[in-house]
Amino acid sequence: MSRRGRGGGAGGGRGRGGGYGLGPGGQCVCPSCGYTAQHIVGQPCYSMKCPNCGSPMTRGS
Repeated sequence: MSRRGRGGGAGGGRGRGGGYGLGPGGQCVCPSCGYTAQHIVGQPCYSMKCPNCGSPMTRGS
């Protein structure tokens, strides 16, 4: 019989936030009209508005 105290879980977590960051490079894409812009480090794409239609941008690859 194995005894594990507190914190003896199997692990496998990727830290806070789930580990879904895409890194500093890449593009921001408008989901409405398809306009693309260079991603700016430190500024999330969803905080940018598309200059063509005004929709919030999303992160592309």
